[in-house]
Amino acid sequence: MTISDEEAVDLYLKTQDQKCFDLLYSRYSSKIFGKCISILKDEEKAEDATQEIFVKILLNLSKFSGKSKFSTWIYSITYNYCIDSIRKRKKDKSVLVEDLANQHDTADDGLEDQFLLELNVKRLKIILDKIPVTDKSILLMKYQDELSIKEISEVLVKSESAIKMKIKRAKQKFKKVYKENYKDS
Repeated sequence: MTISDEEAVDLYLKTQDQKCFDLLYSRYSSKIFGKCISILKDEEKAEDATQEIFVKILLNLSKFSGKSKFSTWIYSITYNYCIDSIRKRKKDKSVLVEDLANQHDTADDGLEDQFLLELNVKRLKIILDKIPVTDKSILLMKYQDELSIKEISEVLVKSESAIKMKIKRAKQKFKKVYKENYKDS
């Protein structure tokens, strides 16, 4: 079947043809699993999360409005499910950094994207594991998944200016942790 995601959703909603949902599953299951494992850090939890996320997708398919790409909608469900899972596990609402975008800190910290892009991969993984999960996630969305600011704002349901501020602050935290761990660099 060579139809778009949106066509598969429409066809499934009209006919309940399992082949349409199977198509979406085959297109996205490995991507969702990969995202879950990168956030949850546990293969078994990631497998369970992937199945739960597909149940959520199936139950909410009629809510997909088409305002964003289907892949962005799925990414949003995946991200939110994983973050909620971490919150529940830690039972500590302070795990996630609150949105600081209301503070109008516009001073440029001088950190260029090139710094993040040129880092040794091993060091990069170490530092990403040491910063808060929300900061790690937003940096991965931007640099690994190459989502645009608009797409990230849709995933996180925040304004584009709030996303820019979150990225800036995540980069600042990353750089601070990096300098603390690699003083020689």
